[in-house]
Amino acid sequence: MTSRALGREERSGVLHPQNLERYAATLHEADASIGAVVDHFWTVAWHLPAGERIEQRIIADPAVTLTIEAGNVPADLVLTGVHRRAWQREIAGRGSAFAIRLRPAGLAVVSDLAPAAIADRTLAVTPELDARLHALLREIRDASDRQGRATALIKVLAAERPPPARHLLANDVLAAIHRGGPLPAGPSTRTVQRALRETIGHGPSWVRRWVRLQEVARQFAVDGEAGAAAIAARLGYADQSHLVNDFRAAVGLTPGEYLARLADAW
Repeated sequence: MTSRALGREERSGVLHPQNLERYAATLHEADASIGAVVDHFWTVAWHLPAGERIEQRIIADPAVTLTIEAGNVPADLVLTGVHRRAWQREIAGRGSAFAIRLRPAGLAVVSDLAPAAIADRTLAVTPELDARLHALLREIRDASDRQGRATALIKVLAAERPPPARHLLANDVLAAIHRGGPLPAGPSTRTVQRALRETIGHGPSWVRRWVRLQEVARQFAVDGEAGAAAIAARLGYADQSHLVNDFRAAVGLTPGEYLARLADAW
């Protein structure tokens, strides 16, 4: 499994990237055999001094994430839906997480839940929430290490239903948006919208806006001294105020407030 450490130069959406080293944050590529369902894995581990708490915010990918956790965590099996605001998590004590970032087609393969039912929510995965997903995550959790869990996921997905063509289209649309390129030729606008809404709960306009906000966060982290006006121009905003409004709606801070906090942290 190919892996790399996550740093502030990554378009991860992490709003306090100085913490990535403390978490030993690492991204792991998924095997091609499950590429229609899983985008990638990531792992983190932390051991903070007594009394220290970190409020971590992330403009997370427009995707559903499954997490197997241990230590000072709210639950051992967790599902996080697509969020319309920065995802927040308080980190304290000692813990670890093995996360599976699904592609748009992935949710319907592993779960009976609809995107709308988990939108803007982070939920403990229990038999009552979704018995099939709970059984799948327990089997992966029982593997001894990161590679074993990745192998277990390949095994359990082989027994699941394959994604339909319209969900595979959603995969292609999201990949095109991440690349900054045109949407796939052929399908109608309505077909594309339906494919994304069925899989992640949002249409292409919202997804483009959210992915661009991830890039805003990355550029603030690596080139914040350029200022919001210059970054807005680079990324195709109509003007600085549009960037400011989008960022404040997602994060709860203006770019100026966020950059000041980032400077203090470094």
